[in-house]
Amino acid sequence: MLYRPQKGTKGTNHFFCAFCASLWLLLLFTSVAAQTHEAFLDDLQQRSFRYFWEQADPQTGLVPDRARMDGSALPPSHQNVASVAATGFGLTALCIGADKAWITQPEARERTRNTLRFFDTRAFHHRGWFYHWMDAKTGERRWNSEVSSIDTALLLAGILTVRQCFRDDREIVRLAGRIYQRVDFRWMLNGHPLLLSHGWKPESGFLRPRWDTYSEDTILYLLAIGSPTYPISAASWHALWRDRYRYEGHSYFTTIGVPLFMHQYSHAWIDYRNRRETKGDRIDYFQNSVAATLAHRAFCINLSHDFPAFGPDVWGITASDSAKGYLAWGGPPRDPDIDGTVVPCAAGGSLMFTPELSLRALRTMHEKYGAKIYGKYGFVDAFNPKTGWIDTDVIGINVGIILLSAENMRTENVWRWFMQNREIPLAMQRIGLLKYKHALPLGSVGHEEYEYYIHIMSE
Repeated sequence: MLYRPQKGTKGTNHFFCAFCASLWLLLLFTSVAAQTHEAFLDDLQQRSFRYFWEQADPQTGLVPDRARMDGSALPPSHQNVASVAATGFGLTALCIGADKAWITQPEARERTRNTLRFFDTRAFHHRGWFYHWMDAKTGERRWNSEVSSIDTALLLAGILTVRQCFRDDREIVRLAGRIYQRVDFRWMLNGHPLLLSHGWKPESGFLRPRWDTYSEDTILYLLAIGSPTYPISAASWHALWRDRYRYEGHSYFTTIGVPLFMHQYSHAWIDYRNRRETKGDRIDYFQNSVAATLAHRAFCINLSHDFPAFGPDVWGITASDSAKGYLAWGGPPRDPDIDGTVVPCAAGGSLMFTPELSLRALRTMHEKYGAKIYGKYGFVDAFNPKTGWIDTDVIGINVGIILLSAENMRTENVWRWFMQNREIPLAMQRIGLLKYKHALPLGSVGHEEYEYYIHIMSE
């Protein structure tokens, strides 16, 4: 029986039908858009993973610093030059790839075991610390590099991730624990009571610079403070200098002038959400990186006066290749070298902070510039719409931060695996970086991000 409206309800029912139709169309559009987003992210993550699977040496697990997007050979000076930091991203990528069935569990575990065996017994180390650059096939020192504290820390992040992801594999757990426990964090202080050195060279000893300001070094300090064998003082955390900065209404702590990646790398593994310090400035580091990302996006939008390609949906500058070579640039404030180059991993590395804005930026770049900037391993490292310059390469750590940030945004898996290592919550407890509940004030982040943060903060 057909429904017949009662007398006097014709207009109301027309309105109701129109409303239902509009709602249905909105839900349909939302569903289609969500499916499109998911398909794009699937493709981007799989291409990014492919870099680590194909480029890493199967026996050492070492991941090259960079590769040509078209598969051609690098110059002889760069061939087989592996980055120990990229290898940390690569170990984490194995967990993601196995979880998504891009490779089998046996394949992931075999590559993981080979990598850990190499670092346990074959790779040169000094008191547990590794060279920044190594020959991908032999592990020999390359480019006269230093034994690097921060790059070893990023490697350890990957090592501790696989320790939990494959925690039913006794060999993986044993090797990962042994490599971490061997690192002498107290030695890297080089006599200072609190601050770690950047590194050491066999020819000249310790490097003069110390990790004394807030940056990606927070993962280094948490690993050091939580070390089961050579812990340093929890006071080291509070000895780092933090600049207060404000841009376009976004307030955050930083080191003025650092590239955006310094607000991303530690967060790729450490779950800072719902935590803040119990003393000092009582910083919530997750929200701090959200604010830093929003400030950077606003900064890039303002650059559109000089570089019209920049805007609300095309933004991002962080340490990368450029037409002038590799540059550690970004903003705010404005770096004098900025020339209109766009670096996709700036937005990609912030997917875990500003998911809608970052995803929209990546999709816009992909749709606008297509195969010129997007290929076998995802996005090229950088490109300049103003001059037409497009990088030929991808860089391992920049590919890695996109992959890990996207995974945390979608599943929180990397956070979950890494935080299951008891040393990290212990270090947080020691420094007073504790969990708390709070109501996020509207206006502290962009309106488009507000509902997302209400969701994650309530979990």
